[in-house]
Amino acid sequence: MFSRRGNPPAFFVMKWMRTLHLYLGCLFAPMLIFFCATGAWQLFGFHRGTKDGSYSPPGWLQSLSTVHQHQNLDGFGNHTPLVFCWFALALAVGIIATTVLGLVMAFKRRRRRWLAAR
Repeated sequence: MFSRRGNPPAFFVMKWMRTLHLYLGCLFAPMLIFFCATGAWQLFGFHRGTKDGSYSPPGWLQSLSTVHQHQNLDGFGNHTPLVFCWFALALAVGIIATTVLGLVMAFKRRRRRWLAAR
């Protein structure tokens, strides 16, 4: 199964990388989408009401925004911010690993190169 030197063939390495990339992507993609969405509406201040009272954000929007502001989710106040910090660190490492795996696979994949002007 392995070559003479004891190294796995390139096919098995690429298969393992694709599988790892798939599982990491399935695990971290929903969290990445959540953090991007909640961060995006905070850029424009949709999570805060106006001083004159003309805009009052929905409760769910305020609740989900506390993840970025206070490292906590409303209703789950019994968890320390340290738990969230470790969770966010795992998310960051997982996204970096998934991205690096995707880039390595993109450059190692052998395929026919076709001209775009066909």
